[in-house]
Amino acid sequence: MTHAETSLRRAAAMLAGLAMLAAPHGARAAEAWGIEHEKEVKLTGKVVDLLCALRTGTDAKTVDATDCPPDCGGGRRQLGLLTGAGKLHPAVKANADFAGATADLAPYCGRTVEVDGLLIANPAATLLMVQALRTDPKASFVKADRFLAEWARQNGKAEEWFRADPKVKAVIAADGVFGIRGLEPKP
Repeated sequence: MTHAETSLRRAAAMLAGLAMLAAPHGARAAEAWGIEHEKEVKLTGKVVDLLCALRTGTDAKTVDATDCPPDCGGGRRQLGLLTGAGKLHPAVKANADFAGATADLAPYCGRTVEVDGLLIANPAATLLMVQALRTDPKASFVKADRFLAEWARQNGKAEEWFRADPKVKAVIAADGVFGIRGLEPKP
């Protein structure tokens, strides 16, 4: 290799490094969680109310079907991502422990977003774990942890929201920790 070739390679490597540093913050990649069948993905699609989307499909005539609130249920329904290819991905998890992605996705009901996360492509069911999202491909991804702020706004601060949550406590009081009345954990 000549001196000129070596210099050219060094310059190319430096330019590649500078390009990586100059890359927009939106180049975020999902964090692997070690779940069987997981695959790191970036998906673009419309945020939809799962129940409504399953009921109406993509048939434009049924879009006005009953029980399809325009705000996707205002945070009280499960949401998903409907891709341009017509695939519906239930968004089941965000970055907060034991919390779903509804709080993160609800503000974008009916809008197109790009999700960075994990797709659990289990043959029995494919699920989307939303780790970050954005509406503009030139913008930075925003971490999907809105649930914790919303929960704290409604209930106050708690070290572990799920142990302090009044709804969780009510369900446990009514049906036990296993969700079956009379079934108790062994000491």
